[in-house]
Amino acid sequence: MIPALSLAGSLLGSPDVTQAAPAAGSSSPAAETSFGDVLAKVGEAMETLKNGETTAISGLQGQASIQQVVESVMNAERSLQTAVAIRDKLVSAYQTISQMPI
Repeated sequence: MIPALSLAGSLLGSPDVTQAAPAAGSSSPAAETSFGDVLAKVGEAMETLKNGETTAISGLQGQASIQQVVESVMNAERSLQTAVAIRDKLVSAYQTISQMPI
């Protein structure tokens, strides 16, 4: 599965495709995820982006190894792809709702 979509699913509380189905009688993961939890994950994504930028600058200055720079930039890219995927889902849901007849 694409890492960004897998992470987007975990942020929104949907189970990963590779996970087994929950046992009968157990609560769904969507019921356990609150809006505050999603906002906390967005805050973590912002920190990841800032960390990637800081590490890239340190790498240009010769203070960080190439491996550290690549890892930080890849994590930041993954976080950005996740944020874009979530935004696209929200826009799509809004458009679907706005097109419903009243």
